[in-house]
Amino acid sequence: MSEAAARTGPRSELYVRHARIEGRSVAVLRAVDEGDRCVVEAEVWPSGSTADPLRPGPYTFPTPVEATRFVTHAVEAFIALGCEVAAS
Repeated sequence: MSEAAARTGPRSELYVRHARIEGRSVAVLRAVDEGDRCVVEAEVWPSGSTADPLRPGPYTFPTPVEATRFVTHAVEAFIALGCEVAAS
């Protein structure tokens, strides 16, 4: 049984950020509050790929504040690389 399957507590999605360049999805970052920790799940589409996204992580943080800091830095990097980033 995976760790995610073993966790039975409530999960609350905090927010989702979707990065696109020229209309093509680059990445989706989803922050989920699991009560005792906050997890950032990621989907990443490599350049030129039309296949299913890669799913690195998950990235686990002790608090939503730290997870938000991680996502903020990632969003700033996407913007610097020319992506449009939207909340969804």
